Amino acid sequence: MEPLITLTDSPNELFLDRLTSLLKQFNEAAAGLPYDGRRLAILVTHPESQETLGGLWGSTSYSYLHVDAVFVPESLRGLGLGRRLMLKAENEAVNRRCSGSWLDTFSFQARGFYEKLGYRVFGELCHNPPGHTRVFLKKSLSSSAQSPNR
Repeated sequence: MEPLITLTDSPNELFLDRLTSLLKQFNEAAAGLPYDGRRLAILVTHPESQETLGGLWGSTSYSYLHVDAVFVPESLRGLGLGRRLMLKAENEAVNRRCSGSWLDTFSFQARGFYEKLGYRVFGELCHNPPGHTRVFLKKSLSSSAQSPNR
């Protein structure tokens, strides 16, 4: 049998569900552990309108927190909000029995911010996007994670 190969920029949900299921089955067999992925979101909202102003989005799996996105609006920067979001996510990851965290950021974003929080570079993609670098950072987590209110 020769399989059909189709390129698309708009796959349907059934395809995505099936592909994820197949990869999950393979990973569980290879790792010898069940996939324990859970989403993690920390919302920053306006206290009156409930409008989303920013927040943190990530997930935990295989004893690691992966931070996908963090955004703090310029009007709220410099107040420790980003630090509180990260510490809250890290504390939740420890509660979920995670031993580490990883993320990526662009050279024009927040590398210094993450390094101040104890993250260390473990990889880079140069010219991604062109003229900039994508930086990958990681951090070991412990059960004595700091308070997210500090």
